[in-house]
Amino acid sequence: MADNRAFYNEILIDHNMHPGHKHELPDADMEMRGYNPTCGDDITLRLKVENDVVVDGAFTGSGCAISQASADMMLDLVIGKPREEALHLADIFLRMIKGTATEDEIDELEEAGILKDVSHMPARVKCAVLGWHTLEQMLDGEEE
Repeated sequence: MADNRAFYNEILIDHNMHPGHKHELPDADMEMRGYNPTCGDDITLRLKVENDVVVDGAFTGSGCAISQASADMMLDLVIGKPREEALHLADIFLRMIKGTATEDEIDELEEAGILKDVSHMPARVKCAVLGWHTLEQMLDGEEE
């Protein structure tokens, strides 16, 4: 478990210090703010969706390492994916945090799967799911 914890911290720190997707996205066609008043995590998620595929995405805002890293990992995973698949991945992530996703499903989350331990830290759950909930609301609200 100690190795896992170190690996987990390394990935979190890396995504927090060097987020690949934390920037403005001027040509985004979808934008939604995710805010958690309990801890002050506040992100604005922006997506560019073409032909029902998430072709680009970014976020801005501030918050704890978990909220920021989780949003960054989420964008790593969903950019380039069809809307349905992005929603499927968000569903798995949210179920993983609740402890109801299978190991095979968690594997689909790639790096974001390291956040499954957050399910044992109730105070951190809202931080981890903020970006994912925001993504789900954005993409669900866009159904034709």
